[in-house]
Amino acid sequence: MDGDRNVLVLGGTAEARRLAAALVDEPGVHVVSSLAGRVRAPARPPGEVRIGGFGGPDALAGWLAGRGTVAVVDATHPFAARMSAHAAAATAAAGVPLLVLRRPGWTPGPGDDWTPAASLDAAADLLPGLGERAFLTTGRGGLAAFAASDRWFLVRSVDPPEPPAPRRMHVVLGRGPFTVEGERALLRAHAIDVLVTKDSGGPAAKLTAARELGVPVLMVTRPPVPPGVEVVETVAAALERVRDTVARCAPSTSSASVRATRNT
Repeated sequence: MDGDRNVLVLGGTAEARRLAAALVDEPGVHVVSSLAGRVRAPARPPGEVRIGGFGGPDALAGWLAGRGTVAVVDATHPFAARMSAHAAAATAAAGVPLLVLRRPGWTPGPGDDWTPAASLDAAADLLPGLGERAFLTTGRGGLAAFAASDRWFLVRSVDPPEPPAPRRMHVVLGRGPFTVEGERALLRAHAIDVLVTKDSGGPAAKLTAARELGVPVLMVTRPPVPPGVEVVETVAAALERVRDTVARCAPSTSSASVRATRNT
């Protein structure tokens, strides 16, 4: 709407949707949520939604300038490193404040048997020493790293996976959140002896089930956030930062009065 300050929220995470829902109710704010479009039927947040990439950091910088954007919140998946890098470069070029909203990562507790891996390729190299039947919950985009493995895989994804993928696999389609009872039953039904996942944070029923059943976990660690970018872990904190930014960009009362006087 005319006079509203434009705020761009990147990502289709639950945190991104909650933030967009809160910003829609903020006076003087027009929120645009950008979804990558990798899921066929994404959960759409309230407010304006655009689906698909911007065409690189230069194109994103141009979009930000063209829309008069006053703030960008990167609430993408913790492993969307390329989009995060593009957001950092684009906002720096456009002179727009950037905030990263990342849910806290997971940490092992008593009874957990975790092996860290720096990447999906590293996880594929480590897998032979950990188990024969793997529950792979790294998303369909991560299957290529395991395509050459001779292990058996239970693969879960929102949409059916496409090649390259492991030769020996069984696919279950599903979108979380999942329950500990359901995850426990799945591990037992398929005789899973190792869980492969990424440190996405959020609900962790599969980790609880793995701990209870004594199943080791191969945990892919997060890529770093672009340097020099502020990071918050909660929607409430992100909302407060955006409010502060929008307030600084709002025209002053005196300036608004002068404009009103000139127009009378």
